[in-house]
Amino acid sequence: MRAFEVFAIYVTPFVIVAVAIRLLMKRYAVDLPEVRKQAGPPPKRRFLLGAWLSD
Repeated sequence: MRAFEVFAIYVTPFVIVAVAIRLLMKRYAVDLPEVRKQAGPPPKRRFLLGAWLSD
């Protein structure tokens, strides 16, 4: 039972933060694709000298 209590203590803050962010996104009518569009295209990955680089 002690392990479950510790697990709940560690997981609960993450769940609360996730729910709060979701409610705020609904309140301000912002969806994830819109946020991604504002952030711009993802960086390009290139293979250079034996390693992957992100531009």
